[in-house]
Amino acid sequence: MMAHAVAQGALVMACAVAGMFFFRFWKSTQDRLFLHFSLAFWVLGGHWLVIAVLEIPPETRHVYYLPRLVAFAIIVLGIIDRNRRAQRPR
Repeated sequence: MMAHAVAQGALVMACAVAGMFFFRFWKSTQDRLFLHFSLAFWVLGGHWLVIAVLEIPPETRHVYYLPRLVAFAIIVLGIIDRNRRAQRPR
């Protein structure tokens, strides 16, 4: 069980670090796609943190996967936003 907790902790840390990198890229470029990725990774990290802390049995985790849906929706919206901004005449 300890290895499982370590793996989940590593997932939380990796998501937080990825979110920080994308946030830094957003601050330097002001490209909103990076902000969307940053928010999505922080939502995913929060999801893994909740799963790890509450120790939810796998059979009842389906409700706790809604934040993953939100995170992927943020990424899709960021990509759509980026494509629409690229198509607009300047």
